[in-house]
Amino acid sequence: MKQDLLTFADWTPEAMENLLQLAIEIKQAPASYSNVLAGKSVVALFEKPSLRTRVSFDIGINKLGGHMVYLDVQSGKLAGREDSVDTAANIACWADAIVARVFSHDTLTTFANAANIPVVNALCDKYHPCQGLADYITMFERFGKTKGLTMAYVGDGNNVTHSLLIVGALLGCNQVVITPQGHEADASVVAHAKTLAAQTGASIVESTELNAAKGADVIYTDTWLSMGDETPLATIKEKFMPYQVNEALMESSGARYVMHCQPAHRDLEITGSLIDSDKSLLMQQAENRMHGQNAILTQLLSA
Repeated sequence: MKQDLLTFADWTPEAMENLLQLAIEIKQAPASYSNVLAGKSVVALFEKPSLRTRVSFDIGINKLGGHMVYLDVQSGKLAGREDSVDTAANIACWADAIVARVFSHDTLTTFANAANIPVVNALCDKYHPCQGLADYITMFERFGKTKGLTMAYVGDGNNVTHSLLIVGALLGCNQVVITPQGHEADASVVAHAKTLAAQTGASIVESTELNAAKGADVIYTDTWLSMGDETPLATIKEKFMPYQVNEALMESSGARYVMHCQPAHRDLEITGSLIDSDKSLLMQQAENRMHGQNAILTQLLSA
């Protein structure tokens, strides 16, 4: 029976830990996995532009011995030509998996229901599971563990926040989510993450106050303005500038490292000097996107 990866919300702590360890093993011994996708083709269907997601999947699939076909839905004039259910069913006639970066999570569920091949969520409006996995790989490499650590997310409650909550809860990493009022993470996702955290002993705290980050091991932030959001920057800055991740916040919280999924807007949500400092894990996160995704594809396609 085929397995999709639209979110980690239905995973167990054991399965999550095993996937993280597989990703680390693939990173450390890539030659051992150089043929797991031999003879297989993956279609990457993108409704939204990308740097890290596209390049990391393309090169990663090649390193596993597979072949990627990239479909830019907008530039390729595919948008609106046919129903999503037919797009997915047709791709499944030729490909071994679909990697989709889309606007709506509903599109992914349509693909998953229509295609008899695995569908991987490369980003949607609700989740970003590949990013979440890469981030906890990075934490594990730096600290030698995830369980018992604390990540403080500062900024807009969004798809990245949701996946950080879910994956962190499964791996036993305490979560502090600090957002301006009105920009909280989705309440249903937070509630589900808390049920997962109860299994691993992790805690989840929500706040609008920056002092809630005190004691965190890592501070995490993301862009204030999501792709496609046309809210004027001046309006965004007025609400979010007090939540900028900067050297003062790092010092007051005591955090050792800063993380950001990128693209980063220097001197908006995070200072450029912090990005370039020895506290920054941004490029390690970016590298680990490939290794995490390779672990996902290996698990879904090599059985």
